[in-house]
Amino acid sequence: MTQPQTPPRRTVLAGGGALLALGAAACKPKEAAGGPGEKSAVPLLAAATDAYVYGYPLVTMDTTRRVMTNVAAAEASHAPMGQFANMRTYPTAAFRDVTAPNADTLYSSAWLDVSREPVVLQIPDEHGRYFLMPMLDGWTNVFQSPGKRTTGTGPQTYLISGPTWSGTPPAGVTQYKSPTDMVWILGRTYASGTPQDYAEVHKIQDQLKLVPLSAWGQAYTPPAAVVDTSVDMKTPPRTQVESMSGQAFFQRMAELMKTNPPAAADAPMVARLAKIGIVPGQAFDATKLDAATADQAKAAALKQITDHMPKAGKDVNGWTFASPTGQYGTDYLQRAFIAQAGLGANLPQDAIYPTAKVDANNQALDASINNYVIRFPKDGLPPVDGFWSITMYDPSYFFVANPQNRFTVSARDKLKQNPDGTTDVYVQAKSPGADKASNWLPAPSGPFILMARTYWPKQAMIDGGYALPGVAVAGSANV
Repeated sequence: MTQPQTPPRRTVLAGGGALLALGAAACKPKEAAGGPGEKSAVPLLAAATDAYVYGYPLVTMDTTRRVMTNVAAAEASHAPMGQFANMRTYPTAAFRDVTAPNADTLYSSAWLDVSREPVVLQIPDEHGRYFLMPMLDGWTNVFQSPGKRTTGTGPQTYLISGPTWSGTPPAGVTQYKSPTDMVWILGRTYASGTPQDYAEVHKIQDQLKLVPLSAWGQAYTPPAAVVDTSVDMKTPPRTQVESMSGQAFFQRMAELMKTNPPAAADAPMVARLAKIGIVPGQAFDATKLDAATADQAKAAALKQITDHMPKAGKDVNGWTFASPTGQYGTDYLQRAFIAQAGLGANLPQDAIYPTAKVDANNQALDASINNYVIRFPKDGLPPVDGFWSITMYDPSYFFVANPQNRFTVSARDKLKQNPDGTTDVYVQAKSPGADKASNWLPAPSGPFILMARTYWPKQAMIDGGYALPGVAVAGSANV
């Protein structure tokens, strides 16, 4: 995403199987210290830790929604509920709305509440341009993904309904049923970054329309929005979520589950939630979970989420390939990790995001110590039907400011090849020289993270037949 001082989102790795006892991974339940019938705090802590991991994406989504929709009128990355916020340029290094923003597409983001009635989405003719309009439910699962890959680039109209709506869509309108009343449309339209191409994308964005079903076919003006002054518009949503006390988190989680129900496959977790006072459709019963245990569970869960990266997917040459992304089933730790590191991740068929924190020798990436090079073999650039890029982030997954204002190297750059047909991408803090500047990805003078984006990846990218080259040390940064 891309927006001024607000939420984190979109992007990354994968791994693990269905984890219904996440808390136990950090705190293996022990026998109660007291006599028979005395309640043990350890199993309660384990259940609360599981619950925090399970609910982290839902609370993060809602906090992000609150920030991004708390405006009187649409402006850049923010818009009231039911309206599109259209980014007109790539994000800057000051952008904090979502983690792992990209500098390849222009975002068109909208948050919907389909509890009262469905909303109709109209997409104009994209004239062959790459676009993607994924729809996420409140738990961060992508439940539909119209776009060039799946539905082509001609005009399209969709009715987005909630889980309980049972009406009939208008003729010629395709119904997409959301599992939750909260829906996030996180549209992306490819742009080359030139003023001329920006203008063409703006024409497309201006034709995107959202209309409540009751106003379909009529002139429609969105209702006036009211700004809630109690909403923190400066602190990134992820920070807001992780700053909540444990009990405040569970209270918010229980409230959100009233309109964003758990999936049928979550039944074992739902039973586990009841032990700490969370029952779908009901308010949080804080008498079942004391504040100290709730805070311990929060700390244990956040550690699990943050530490999950090495297990978040397959590691190839120092790059972690997330799997799954977009749809997670009962892999709650994976889902929470993706929500923390890159809220809004796509299905792998739409995009894969290999991420590197280490070099090819498994040493942490740090441009204050080393210069690096990524050498692609001849005819060995990432295989995609859409486009690819490699983006530079700081350790918190935000852009790194640099005098060149360059955050990526990508397929649209005029990358120079070596005489043997290989292509080098130079990753370092200082310029590699004028003759190599076209292939330079500026790094901070310190730790950093790289993320490759491969939109509409070919099968070799999806199944692992293609391997990204490792980030190799190319000498000392102090020479």
